[in-house]
Amino acid sequence: LTHAEFHQLLPHFQDAWDQYVIQHYVDRDDRQRQYGAGRSASTLVLIEDKLLFILYYVKVYPLQEILAFEFGMVQSTANEWIQILSEVLKKALDHGGDLPEREPKQLETVLASEAESMYGIDGTERPRQRPHDPEKQKHY
Repeated sequence: LTHAEFHQLLPHFQDAWDQYVIQHYVDRDDRQRQYGAGRSASTLVLIEDKLLFILYYVKVYPLQEILAFEFGMVQSTANEWIQILSEVLKKALDHGGDLPEREPKQLETVLASEAESMYGIDGTERPRQRPHDPEKQKHY
């Protein structure tokens, strides 16, 4: 993402984070202390840090030990942040209208309803077993 695209996504991410905090922490029945009380040794304090963390993870997909080292935390903390922020990022992208279509049957409808834009396809190459016979290979 460019700097401008990052800041365009940030308000949606902030809204999704606020909803997550309210749902999972503030409105809990078993809460003994007010939200925010207790230890404050988190390395991802700012919302910008949280967004950068999860975008970096999704883009580079490093080992959790490497991710933890780069953001100044231990591997188990990085794993917890990945689990939490992946959910928040998905909601932020959905709220901003940027969540990719996951159902192939709906893709044509989505593309037809959109204004002219640039689209990208994100995919991973995978090896495929093919027959050795050249005539049979044409099918694949």
